Amino acid sequence: MIRLHNMRTRPGSKHRVKRLGCGESSGHGKTSGKGHKGQKARSGGSIRLGFEGGQMPLIRRLPKRGFNNAAFHKNYAIVNLSDLASFKEGTVVNEQILRESKLLRGNGAGLKILGDGELKHALTIEADKISTSAREKIEKAGGSVTLRQKPVQGPRDAEETAPAAEPSETEPAAKPKAKKAKKPAAAKKKSPAKASAKKKPRKS
Repeated sequence: MIRLHNMRTRPGSKHRVKRLGCGESSGHGKTSGKGHKGQKARSGGSIRLGFEGGQMPLIRRLPKRGFNNAAFHKNYAIVNLSDLASFKEGTVVNEQILRESKLLRGNGAGLKILGDGELKHALTIEADKISTSAREKIEKAGGSVTLRQKPVQGPRDAEETAPAAEPSETEPAAKPKAKKAKKPAAAKKKSPAKASAKKKPRKS
């Protein structure tokens, strides 16, 4: 009978502790498996991943060319038509309802509906993207699809579409400035000294 005083662990489940730094009698040699001196033999000495002794590492030797679209890639939360079959007829299915029903989890760039499965009743779907087969099956069942995504407007488009500011009722509209009539140029008066200088007496 097994009692507390005669309980033993299963054979092979426990191993002898590896004793390091106890000389040749430890069973691992006088250097304890760390070799003879050097960076790896020191306490706390380690070499980071990818370090190649100071020479140009492989990751820097490889050429890096071309364009990578990973930074601009958008991951959409995927929902199939088979998941939407549990909703009642006439329900407006959007991202909020899907999260409340635990059909949508995590963060994504938006909601995308795929056409895996069948839909037998009409639903109103609000999503960011939808596949062609899913749209056909939803419309065939009598439902409708509304895409939430709006086109991105540039700064020039925003200026063109912005409505012009209308004058308020309290402030009077600015009156156009009346053009001032030009005065006729005054005739230049000749001084009497100059007039007498020009007239010379006739010789007899």
